[in-house]
Amino acid sequence: MAYQNEKLPEEKVFKDPVHRYIHVRDRVIWDVINTREFQRLRRIRQLGTTYLVFHGAEHSRFQHSLGVYEIMRRIIDTGFSGREEWDEDQRLVALCAALLHDLGHGPFSHAFEKVFNLDHEQFTQQILLEQTEVHEVLSRVALDFPQKVADVIAKTYPDKLVVSLISSQIDADRMDYLQRDAYYTGVSYGHFDMERILRVMRPTEDQVVIKDSGMHAVEDYIMSRYQMYWQVYFHPVSRSAEVILIKILHRARHLYETGYSFAQEPFHFISFFEKEFKLKQYIALDESVLLMYFQLWMDESDPILADLCDRFVNRRLFQYAEFDPASQYMKFGELVGLFHEAGLDPEYYLVTDSSSDLPYDFYRPGEENERVPIYLQMKNGDLRELSRMSDVVDAISGKRRTDHKIYYPEDRLVNGNPLHDKILELLKG
Repeated sequence: MAYQNEKLPEEKVFKDPVHRYIHVRDRVIWDVINTREFQRLRRIRQLGTTYLVFHGAEHSRFQHSLGVYEIMRRIIDTGFSGREEWDEDQRLVALCAALLHDLGHGPFSHAFEKVFNLDHEQFTQQILLEQTEVHEVLSRVALDFPQKVADVIAKTYPDKLVVSLISSQIDADRMDYLQRDAYYTGVSYGHFDMERILRVMRPTEDQVVIKDSGMHAVEDYIMSRYQMYWQVYFHPVSRSAEVILIKILHRARHLYETGYSFAQEPFHFISFFEKEFKLKQYIALDESVLLMYFQLWMDESDPILADLCDRFVNRRLFQYAEFDPASQYMKFGELVGLFHEAGLDPEYYLVTDSSSDLPYDFYRPGEENERVPIYLQMKNGDLRELSRMSDVVDAISGKRRTDHKIYYPEDRLVNGNPLHDKILELLKG
């Protein structure tokens, strides 16, 4: 039997709190799961610094990736199989893309990417295409199979339907992370009727569409996503922890570049500081490595690095206030001067941060990062864009919401000194 069609002698199952069970029968999927690159995802948290706000949010990219695979498997095997519009030859590439879509995430994901100007999707593709265990497994299917999976993740794969199943405004990725993140954070916002959505999903040549009878389930899904972003993903305390994490890495890089003598040499970071790292060095990094360095750096002689690491490890986070740098730049300039006078380096202790989200959008040709909208399939077969049929979705369509904050160490500004009082007055005024 060809490897791509080989089944396990007995189905493997993972007990999962969100989907109850995750089913694996394909030999390829089982072998991919057991590669070192995929197992590394156990050591990367799904929600980065959010565990410092919602103590249950310790779940990993490994769990999420299995969940996305399971949703994709159900869409294909119970919803699309046998339908004229679905090409059964695309099944394995779709399942592998779902399982591996987050393979290239680094420790603390987006924060790490910001510091070193990285793109986790590019690393995902590198892991698929270079000499890795994952590449070796996928190559057993066919020599061009790793490239096919990489093309799905890069959104360049010729079968647009397959791409839409993993990357669109209603896809397997979002349906898993909303429910999984809601479960582990303990909030109710991310719950929606996924069973109903899976029943009304239909394949077309270019993308997945939704039967019109499922419109209200999709409305619930869109609103769940909207609420999760503002109540969980953009939580200001989680952002405070991320700000400190970013500043730790900035400080460590600055010290290295200026010849500082570390008590604990940052061996794992040197290639990143020098912008000469290889894929092997990237894969070697996970959150346990970063946290080990942060613990050691609490004892460094550099007071800024030591303080920032102590703040992150022991959750002594920055306070925050509403602050729009575009309209309050004069105030920011004044604050920078006052921080210098107070003996606090504003580069590390006065940080503005913005979060922005567009909960749903319709097609706007020529715009950057344009989104393909969700279509409803009417009884006569016609397709109608969701916001034109739903008053609920129309109310938030195309409306980008942005939130600005300024972060600072309030514990260093509470000693009654007139200068400190003036700083706090500006920050909170």
